[in-house]
Amino acid sequence: GLRTRVVGKTRCNLHSSRSHVIFVLHVEQSSAGDEKLGKLTLVDLAGSEKVSKSDCAGETFEEAKKINWSLSALGKVIDALAEQRPHVPYRDSQLTRVLQE
Repeated sequence: GLRTRVVGKTRCNLHSSRSHVIFVLHVEQSSAGDEKLGKLTLVDLAGSEKVSKSDCAGETFEEAKKINWSLSALGKVIDALAEQRPHVPYRDSQLTRVLQE
């Protein structure tokens, strides 16, 4: 995980996580013709920072916008699921598309 982790320096945090990490564990158990499947998904979300406080610019600013967008999209998906709405906006970000299952 640390090899692919992306961090950046901002005014608020010297080691600000600039990427989400998703770890999926699939488990299968078979015995006497009976098969059980399981799936565990662990997600480490990049931190959200207020652009005005973090004083980020350039590439870091663009990363902050994308991080905030994906976290907002995740919040909308969670709200839609909690309220049992007929439409859940999974397609609003790559993060929510991956977590759609």
